[in-house]
Amino acid sequence: MRTIARETIFKILFSRQFSDGDGTELKNALYRAEKLDSEDIAYADKVLSIIEQHKDEFAEIIDRHSYAFPEKRIYPADRSILLIGLAELLYCDDIPAKVTYNEAANIASKYSSERSASYISGILSSIGDKGEGNV
Repeated sequence: MRTIARETIFKILFSRQFSDGDGTELKNALYRAEKLDSEDIAYADKVLSIIEQHKDEFAEIIDRHSYAFPEKRIYPADRSILLIGLAELLYCDDIPAKVTYNEAANIASKYSSERSASYISGILSSIGDKGEGNV
């Protein structure tokens, strides 16, 4: 199920903010620990690749839509969730925007805070509503 894959991506992105290197060992260990199947691994690898390729673009988009905080000052958990949401919204045509918003809010509620959930939902929906990027 993609929910577990999304949470795994979140854990990978969150940890990368505090360590050097590419985190391949951690990524592979998390894939095994979460028992991701080949479809979920392909999805996770795709999203991680999109985030890596478009990290500067995503930072600029977040800065345009996050009036309270620049991207670099956003809580690391929230930044990680926003990056997953942006990758899905802008580069994964097979995922409905409503699913992305809901999953991001759920991850934020679980790993961050209720306030973060509404903050992230607001940013992602404003991006989706404006049709930024490749949407």
